[in-house]
Amino acid sequence: MPTFEDHRSLLIGVAYRILGSVADAEDVVQEAWLRWSGVDEATVDDPKAYLIRVTSRLAIDRLRWAKSRRESYVGPWLPEPISTAPDVAEHAELAESVEMALLLVLETLSPLERAVFVLREAFDLPFSEIAEVIGRAEPATRQLARRARDHVRDRRPRFDVDRDERRRITERFISASADGDLDGLIELFAGEVTMVSDGGGKARAALRVITGAENVSRYLLSINTPANIARFLASIGMADIPDLSFGVAVMNNAPAMVISARGQVITVISLLITDGKIDTIYLIANPEKIAHLEPTAGPGGAP
Repeated sequence: MPTFEDHRSLLIGVAYRILGSVADAEDVVQEAWLRWSGVDEATVDDPKAYLIRVTSRLAIDRLRWAKSRRESYVGPWLPEPISTAPDVAEHAELAESVEMALLLVLETLSPLERAVFVLREAFDLPFSEIAEVIGRAEPATRQLARRARDHVRDRRPRFDVDRDERRRITERFISASADGDLDGLIELFAGEVTMVSDGGGKARAALRVITGAENVSRYLLSINTPANIARFLASIGMADIPDLSFGVAVMNNAPAMVISARGQVITVISLLITDGKIDTIYLIANPEKIAHLEPTAGPGGAP
């Protein structure tokens, strides 16, 4: 239906920010479409508001279910990375609301708090509409928003926002990793750098957070050996070692390292950079979380 398709990307954006999962967001929007297809459009005064309301309610219900499922997740859980358009920076609030670090902070909110935060802070919906979405009175909705905003402010990490600098550091990180340059990696890292790996039990990845510049550097170089590369590829169903491609792509509003093999993305590494140093590394290798992404470069190259 034309009206629904006009708003599909917006609805995906709402659902993704509430859920942190591309697959779940797409499922929610598909369910919203099914509900919309059974509605007489002539009876809907504001289709956009109606669709946001339906999508948000479905996403809240889905998040409640997902949170219980994530309790048994193998290893650390990270949000699914998304490719963000080059012009996303023109919309600062929308861009910042998909940053990996922020999405992880949103994971610590209740489903209602998260939905209220997303709808207010990212999409600037009036409290009267948000109250209708969550089925609460407007004063209670404002209280939820204030609590969520304070929670996020207290826990949100500070990071560098200069896109060119972030890309330069990401490219240096790729070069040092590919060259096996231990000193080069240590130089890029903050002293207390942390690395969080998400394989979900479906790809070889560290099951615990790794901390410290030397520990993280040595781990990264250890997984870059032919034997460990072969083990990783075998864990995702590749029997031999194909040529690997290394590229930089904008993921979640930040430059990220994208590793591909045989035309499919096999790992995404996103960096949180503070004061010119890499403070946190997010490594996502769970094939279910990156299957929707496109490779970014040819063998060994960067775009």
